[in-house]
Parts: sequence; C-alpha cells; structure tokens
Amino acid sequence: MQRIGITGSIATGKSTVLKAFADLGVPVFSADEAVSELYAGEAVASVEALFPGVAQGGAIDKTALSRRLAEEPEGFKRLEAVVHPLVRARIKRFMDDAERNGAALAVVEVPLLFESGYDYGFDAVGVTWVDEAVQRQRALARAGMSGEKLDTILARQLPQAEKKARASYLFDTGVPIDQTRAEVASLVAAVRAREQQK
Repeated sequence: MQRIGITGSIATGKSTVLKAFADLGVPVFSADEAVSELYAGEAVASVEALFPGVAQGGAIDKTALSRRLAEEPEGFKRLEAVVHPLVRARIKRFMDDAERNGAALAVVEVPLLFESGYDYGFDAVGVTWVDEAVQRQRALARAGMSGEKLDTILARQLPQAEKKARASYLFDTGVPIDQTRAEVASLVAAVRAREQQK
C-alpha cells in the first residue's frame, strides 16, 4: 500500500485535494479534523491545564486558544507536545487499518508535516501550493482571520518554495478545480495500477 502525505501552507487547498482523493474512494485522514475531535474530547483536560480558561462547555474554544497563543507564542511548543502524539497515534491506526482492508493507497493531510520533523513513514509527499497573493486573499477571507494572525501563522510555516522543493507531487490549486481533480485522478490510477502489479 502506498502511504501519501499531503501538506502545504495555509490556504493552499489541502482540504480540496484531500476531498478529491476521497471522492475517488481513497481512504483519507485529516490531521486538522483529528485535532478538532481531540479538542472536543481526549485532549480537553490537558490543554485546559496548559491554558486555563480555554475550555468552554467541555470543549476547547479555538478562538480563546488562538488568542492565548498570540499572547504567548512560546505556548505552541507546549501545546504540540500534548496534541501531536495523540494525532500521530490516530494516523498510525488509520494507515494500518487501510492496509489491513486492502487499500492500494491511503492519504493523510498534515499541515505542519515538514515543520514537525516527524517521520510518519509516508512513501511520498504531495504539496499544495498557490500564488502568494491568492493565498493571502483566500486566508484573509476566512472568518476570524486578520493580517496580524496570518503573519503569525506564516512565520511558523516553511516558505512555499521550500515545501515545493521537497515534494514528490505538486498540486497547484490556483488552476480550475477540475484540473486539480484530474491530476489527483491520474495519480490515483497510476498508484492503483502499480500496486496491482505487485
């Protein structure tokens, strides 16, 4: 089974590409969705202990947590030390299950894949990218996003050029969406054909 990681900077179309894989019947996993689930369950007590007051009604209030992290950026490392191992355990379980179920390919989206320095055991990495002016426009259109918040996020991410240089596959999401879907379909077909020959 081929294990492919998908990464890219903020607002470069990671979710769009992941959905294109899912629409073709490929098992997919989103680290962002896993974090949202953890913030509503398993990680609540630990995160609240680190940042008292960020839990509301039994779940982590992401807006309150973002505010705290903007005030104390050194808190990112403490937060990641709690949350990342939980996400990694879920990713491993997901990939093992996909292989056991006979999938030719499994795709995992990890926004900070290169930044974390963690080896997830991926066979290849797909990087989503887009012109930086388009990226900024997309990001600033998101609810609760400001120029200052975006700059803080971008400062923690490798530049797009560096991510592209490390990619096995590149997905330019500035092109029409049908073109991106066609690129994903072509990759999936090639991987499935290769896996069948093994």
